[in-house]
Amino acid sequence: MTTICVDQPATADARAWAASATMAATVFTVVTAEMLPVGLLTPMSDTLHITEGTAGLSLTVTGIVSAVAAPVLPLLLGKLDRRTVLSGLMVLLAVAAFAAAAAPAYWIFMVARVLMGVSIGGVWLFTVSLARRVVPEHAAGPATSLIFSGIGIASVLGIPAGAYVGELVGWRWAFAGVGLLALGLTVALGIFLPNLPPERAVRLADVREVLQLKQVRVGLVLVGLIVTGHFAAYTYIRPLLEPHTGPALIGTLLLAYGVAGVIGNFLTGALRPTRALTFIAGGIALTALAMPVLGTTLAGSLVLLVIWGLAYGGTSVSTQAWGHAAAPSAPESSSAVLVGVYNGSIALGAFTGGQVADRLGTTTVTWLPAVLATAALVVLLANRRQRG
Repeated sequence: MTTICVDQPATADARAWAASATMAATVFTVVTAEMLPVGLLTPMSDTLHITEGTAGLSLTVTGIVSAVAAPVLPLLLGKLDRRTVLSGLMVLLAVAAFAAAAAPAYWIFMVARVLMGVSIGGVWLFTVSLARRVVPEHAAGPATSLIFSGIGIASVLGIPAGAYVGELVGWRWAFAGVGLLALGLTVALGIFLPNLPPERAVRLADVREVLQLKQVRVGLVLVGLIVTGHFAAYTYIRPLLEPHTGPALIGTLLLAYGVAGVIGNFLTGALRPTRALTFIAGGIALTALAMPVLGTTLAGSLVLLVIWGLAYGGTSVSTQAWGHAAAPSAPESSSAVLVGVYNGSIALGAFTGGQVADRLGTTTVTWLPAVLATAALVVLLANRRQRG
């Protein structure tokens, strides 16, 4: 009788990478859910009988709730197994997405977005801090990059995907699709993730200690400036583009932005955080300044969106790398504050851009990222000098 030997290490590695890929897909789904209104702003505002600035508040509310949920959830759920937590948060996302898809009124839609915010803040935080625990030690770096790429890819591809679905079958089906994807990933998380009890419960004191580190604070300032500026304009990219391109081409233009963003995600991810963030801030500032002049034609809009995507695509990877380098011994606490500020900045950017768009016109919102990204460059230069 022949005994068949199973290569157990290879099987374990395959399962570990399946877990990493599942978490990357999970992050992709929650960030896509958060960004979905960007590509659907005009049809949403028409259906719900609101202005485009008011529709943009759906991103603001979700960002605020995510920002609060990220640092609070580890304190509330400190002793629960992370696999159970992630599965529960994805069920919550599915319920919220289906509620948003069926919402007959704006206030119901906003309630659904609040529930999404809780899920988004928690999933983003727990997944990015768990990468090193689901793969062998030698693969922790690549696994972390894979999961971080889910954030970046969602930020740049989730929006055009939603815009395409909205154009083909209506914006409500885009949200329903997120709900179905969330349910599927709930099952996948239960299959591929191992038991993940917390290494130790996160305490409020841990968060305070992380915030005392200067480089962590500098990183949070950079996140605030870059992400706020980006979303002040990008939330309203559809009404910015439509006068020059027409609604039929919006999905194609956003897809070009998305492909460039994926490339930028991996290009800047290979750089040191300071260099990567300098490239990101400079690219956003230049693109925003050029948009009112060169973005008035289809060709000009396409070129600028590609440059914008290349620049912004690596933001999540680079800021997470900055945070990890600043506080390597406290990954969950540093991720908590970073995710909180990141999502708060999305909210602030969407709100500020909406106020400017409603009062001064949509074409004026590009000045916000130009100013804030330039300020980020000043912070980077000052920090470089202080570090010698």
